[in-house]
Amino acid sequence: MSLKTNIEKLQILDLKNAEALQGGGTKRIDSQHAKGKLTARERIELLLDEGSFEEIGKFVMHRSKDFGLDKEYYLGDGVVTGYGTVNGRLIYVFAQDFTVFGGSLSETYAEKICKLMDMAMKNGAPLIGLNDSGGARIQEGVNSLAGYADIFYRNTRASGVIPQISAIMGPCAGGAVYSPALTDYIFMVENTSYMFVTGPNVVKTVTHEDVTSEELGGAITHATKSGVTHFVAANEVQCINDIKKLLSYVPSNCEEQPPFAAYETDGNEKRPKLTDLIPENPNQPYDVRELIDELVDTDSFFEVHKSYAENIVIGFARIGGRSIGIVGNQPAVLAGVLDIDASIKGARFVRFCDCFNIPLLVLEDVPGFLPGTDQEWNGIIMHGAKLLYAFSEATVPRVTVITRKAYGGAYCVMNSKHIGADLNYAWTSAEIAVMGAAGAAEIIFRKEIGEAADPQAELQHKIDEYTDKFANPYKAAHRGYVDEVIKPEDTREKLLKAFKMLENKVDTMPRKKHGNIPL
Repeated sequence: MSLKTNIEKLQILDLKNAEALQGGGTKRIDSQHAKGKLTARERIELLLDEGSFEEIGKFVMHRSKDFGLDKEYYLGDGVVTGYGTVNGRLIYVFAQDFTVFGGSLSETYAEKICKLMDMAMKNGAPLIGLNDSGGARIQEGVNSLAGYADIFYRNTRASGVIPQISAIMGPCAGGAVYSPALTDYIFMVENTSYMFVTGPNVVKTVTHEDVTSEELGGAITHATKSGVTHFVAANEVQCINDIKKLLSYVPSNCEEQPPFAAYETDGNEKRPKLTDLIPENPNQPYDVRELIDELVDTDSFFEVHKSYAENIVIGFARIGGRSIGIVGNQPAVLAGVLDIDASIKGARFVRFCDCFNIPLLVLEDVPGFLPGTDQEWNGIIMHGAKLLYAFSEATVPRVTVITRKAYGGAYCVMNSKHIGADLNYAWTSAEIAVMGAAGAAEIIFRKEIGEAADPQAELQHKIDEYTDKFANPYKAAHRGYVDEVIKPEDTREKLLKAFKMLENKVDTMPRKKHGNIPL
């Protein structure tokens, strides 16, 4: 029996390290590049600070012997796992390797991810999953399915404890989609990534619909139709840069405060452009993004879910270097009404911000909830209640600015004083009422209008009367429902002081296991 020298042992280690770095081999790496995709290791290298990646489980191999798997082994078994830093902050990351068995998940592959998730939870650091997988490794049967379930369980346990981010960098199909769906944010890449529970072939067999993978579950489909993905990138490099940008707004865990950026001011925080933002005609639209850009630190607004439910705008920004979440009605789309999709979009974002101590700014210009059979039959009552529940439950600092319309139940829902908002400001253009003046006058003064010699003139007179009395912010201010009526140009200055004042806010929910949000 020959004993290996220390030099030979070191050479074996070097060979194994080199083998692991090759994944499924040069031919499959070239094929990955030919599709316009990076390899798992290239993605990690782009994401993390240079030289910071420490790999865990590099030499893990699958244990299955069935269906020819005993003749094919790859070090790492199709997923690269480890930790490193992004801008100096600890991050845990796994990257599925499509060059190894098409990135399919095995028992040991799942164990590697679960080990990483457990470490992320214990050490309070974000978890990023770079997904590129054909799904469960069929040869392993239920062992592969059990691995998925183990991951789903940990996704759920980690929810609200650490930020979880999923990037879809290739296929993500079948049961594999549910891990990203349980995480906080999903990124997709145009033309190279897709997600669906059942693929085009199954769809055609069952429903006889002809549909491509891109049409069924591509990035644009999920960004505009389903709302499954929050961000879409033109390529993988942009996708990874967007992940880094998102991380700059969120803390590492639920016990920490969000990162604070350096901020210098010239002492003048007035924004005179806002004086002319609201059109004289209350039915004329304007773009809430113009308002946001004037209120937040220069170029700091990072929009989330940009192409979905565009009648509400959400995203992260900074005010005086402080990270905040913004929810704003968008008068330029459907007049800014709340509907099913907007309510769900807003509620999910509010809950994320509340999980991770990110203060909320609400910019309100809402004429109400969208009427119609489609909305009622599809549950606008239940879905609208999600946004109401999310705001009512949130304990982070919450500030509302009413710029124009705040009508009916939508006034209550959009972070009103009555559901726990800390500070509520109204511009002089604000209209806080049960409904618009025209509709209100037609109901309240129906008899007088009907009996008038000139009904149209009488209607206009009553509209003017109602407008003078209710379509302004002062009734609400008299009752204390609005803390201050302010000039538009003073809004940023007010917000800087408000969020500074609220930085040590402490609020707690009643003792309970958890609430029962109307899902």
